[in-house]
Amino acid sequence: MGVNRSDDDGDDELESLFETKKARGIFIYRVFAVSLFVAICFVYAYRFNQILTGEGTTRWTWLGLVAAELWFGLYWVLGQAFRWNLVFRNTFKNKLSQRYEESKLPEVDMFVCTADPDIEPPIMVINTVLSLMAYDYPSHKLSVYLSDDAASDLTFYALLEASLFAKHWLPFCKRFKLEQPSPAAYFHNHTLLTSSPPNAHEFKNIKKLYHDMKKRIEDQTKLGRISREERSKHSEFSQWDSYSSRRDHDTILQIILHKKDPLSSKDEDGNYLPTLVYLAREKRPQHRHNFKAGAMNSLLRVSSVISNAKIVLNVDCDMYSNSSESVRDALCFLMDEEKGHEIGFVQFPQKFDNIIKHDIYGSTLLSLIDVEMSGADGYDGPLYIGTCCFHRRDALSGMKFSVGYKNDLLKSDDQRDNSIEVNLQELEVKSKALASCTYEENTLWGKEMGVIYGSLVEDVMTGLCIHLKGWKSVYYSPPRKAFYGVAPTTLLQALVQHKRWAEGELQILLSKNSPAFYGHGRINLALQMGYSYFNCWAITSLSKLYYSIIPSLYLLRGIPLFPKMSSLWFIPFAYVIVGESVHCLLEFVLFGGTIQGWWNDLRMVLYKGTSSYLFALIDNISKLFGLPDSPFTVTAKTMEEDVSERYEKQVMEFGADSPLFTVLATLALLNLFCLLGILKELVIGEDWFGTCEKMSLQILLCGFLVLINIPIYQGLFLRKDKGRLPSSLAIKSTTLALSTCIVFYMLKE
Repeated sequence: MGVNRSDDDGDDELESLFETKKARGIFIYRVFAVSLFVAICFVYAYRFNQILTGEGTTRWTWLGLVAAELWFGLYWVLGQAFRWNLVFRNTFKNKLSQRYEESKLPEVDMFVCTADPDIEPPIMVINTVLSLMAYDYPSHKLSVYLSDDAASDLTFYALLEASLFAKHWLPFCKRFKLEQPSPAAYFHNHTLLTSSPPNAHEFKNIKKLYHDMKKRIEDQTKLGRISREERSKHSEFSQWDSYSSRRDHDTILQIILHKKDPLSSKDEDGNYLPTLVYLAREKRPQHRHNFKAGAMNSLLRVSSVISNAKIVLNVDCDMYSNSSESVRDALCFLMDEEKGHEIGFVQFPQKFDNIIKHDIYGSTLLSLIDVEMSGADGYDGPLYIGTCCFHRRDALSGMKFSVGYKNDLLKSDDQRDNSIEVNLQELEVKSKALASCTYEENTLWGKEMGVIYGSLVEDVMTGLCIHLKGWKSVYYSPPRKAFYGVAPTTLLQALVQHKRWAEGELQILLSKNSPAFYGHGRINLALQMGYSYFNCWAITSLSKLYYSIIPSLYLLRGIPLFPKMSSLWFIPFAYVIVGESVHCLLEFVLFGGTIQGWWNDLRMVLYKGTSSYLFALIDNISKLFGLPDSPFTVTAKTMEEDVSERYEKQVMEFGADSPLFTVLATLALLNLFCLLGILKELVIGEDWFGTCEKMSLQILLCGFLVLINIPIYQGLFLRKDKGRLPSSLAIKSTTLALSTCIVFYMLKE
């Protein structure tokens, strides 16, 4: 979809710091959506008519089809909430600069969370940290906090090295106005260029400094510990003397850079560097630590003592900043005189820099990130996705919005800082107490304050609670992408990630803050529908499984479940199939995807729906009977060389024996056997035309399922590389699929 641009008029002082643009073609889309809804109603009419006239076991089959299609229809209606009113935002940073000089700009605290140095390498983490420190913003108003839930001395060492490199990197960024403040990304992109950068001498020097730092960090990482020589250089490593394990240690907190320590906190040009803090909160085996949500809440409390900025940015450790102006973009919304006080958070899209051309694993999440989030923005309620988000501290800390709430971001924090003499050692001691594992006992933290516990997607839960308290939110996707991260590079990684998301979303639906129930009357109806749409991911697995199995099995026996081509009832089915397919394709391509990418995305929708979502549903049901929670899985951010080569060649990576793959392979083979069975009947049968006419939609559905599963057939039988499916899984899935087909074929009505 395109957009209509509306220019603001009037006195500059009265103009908004941002504008909102409606999507073009909304009226046309709404007409199409209404027509599709009418066609869906005719499909239901056909099904109910068949139930009334059906006989024997077929009637139960029809009931199953009706249930599946009723759910598909309801789910489609819920999804329309975020396609009915798409909007796009544009900021006016020049007006922000003209209106608020440097002294009036608010301070910003920035949180980076990491959990495992083995799959989130320290060099990657500090590139994210350095990219945040180098924002085009007054450095003394920025504070960066790194939460290390592994309490790794390797990560701490890397942060110490980064603090030294920052004294050269930040001036370099400011001097040459770099838009890409991540050193790794900047040097990688310039390496790809054939021409030398205009600042060749300084570029060479800063690149050497970076690679020297990188080598020191990687040498210690390969060693697996900090060498005795390096430990002797920094007394701070003594905090690890009482370290037992990742789940059993005291709070480790170090203020590495602070403007009250001018000897070490100025860059080579004499300017203050951002405050830089390392935190590994206390952990004990007998206390729940609540994963990333617990880390975020510890950071909120610790930062309230050290810097207490009114704006809080949080990013994952792999989501480096790709734009030096993101802070100013966010402030255009939060500091707007007319609407800024209502906005609880500004969500930027999550983008990835390792996506191949046709996005084989659907990692761009194009429909979610570029369409549905913009649709949610049309109702002032884009979701909080856990990273790349600027929060108002008041909203994130549990405050309810009221009409009388004042936007106090204009107050300068410098006066507070100058009037208080800060003793850094005392500050560290006071802050450590706020990160103890018992601090939250008998408090509202995780319930009404901070990031909310109780879901594997605590970010979405937290955003929902912020909306329920009356705050609005904004979604901003700037022309230059604000953040880049690392997407999954194997199918198993992608499926496990979506299983966790779907399980967490269903937990929200069943929680006391459920948008479907508690949200009624508290948030906009469209926003309520949209939240419910995401919360129901796991439930869709039942309908998708039914449609992936039953029509194909009945095709094998020659029993039609859809109207024949000569029937008028065929028209609504055809309209729904063709209309929705064409719409999805156009939407995908218009928002930057490719046709092959759309096909890959369609495959992942099927794979997620029949495996990840199914196991997410099973896990939620298991918990109702008191069975243990699923373990939290951190997605790996590195990959082996041969895996990387196959990924670049767009070859799907399996390489493991997983229950997720067993389900996918069995379904793929079942549909293949059913299609081969009907093709055999068409070849040897006498009335092949009549069979095609009455079974056309089932043949089409089964054929589609076979075509989209070609990578699985290749992984089972044709490939010889390490990324293929294991032979044991091939035997198991073939036996299951063939047995199901034989038993069903031999059964009589």
